Amino acid sequence: MKLVILDRDGVINHDSPHFIKSPNEWVPIAGSLEAIALLNQSGFRVALATNQSGIGRGLFDMATLNAIHDKMHRSLSQLGGRIDALFYCPHAAEAKCDCRKPKAGMLEEIGRRFGMDLKGVACVGDSLRDLQAGVACGCQPILVRTGKGEATLQAGGLPENTWICADLAEAVQRIIAEDK
Repeated sequence: MKLVILDRDGVINHDSPHFIKSPNEWVPIAGSLEAIALLNQSGFRVALATNQSGIGRGLFDMATLNAIHDKMHRSLSQLGGRIDALFYCPHAAEAKCDCRKPKAGMLEEIGRRFGMDLKGVACVGDSLRDLQAGVACGCQPILVRTGKGEATLQAGGLPENTWICADLAEAVQRIIAEDK
């Protein structure tokens, strides 16, 4: 099985320093949905691993998060794409849970659910914590410059062998090329 793990905000959709709190605020980054559809058409399963501390902070509720994800799923399906599994951490940072990235709990759960070792699996994110969670599971870290990606790149300290791509579309092209 071929698998790719994606972060959501800043990778698939535009991010906001004030959180994405409604379906109206969820706006895809140009080319991101098409890139996911291309992954699917190329035989990859796609899992999402996203910190959603807005729930733990009381900024939005589960019904709203589900509505945001419904919009994402509908938008993807119109292009022939899909997310095969969606994992999220609803906790605020103060909760010190094991699922909130940079900890690897969410990604470990993805590996268990798909019944596979994550060594070498592409893990795409726009923040250092996304990459750190992936590296802890043996994933190939990929930083996109969208969202917080440019600031993450400027801050330095990226994991060894991190691929740097302009956006998800470029990352997907590289993932598919490396798979051949």
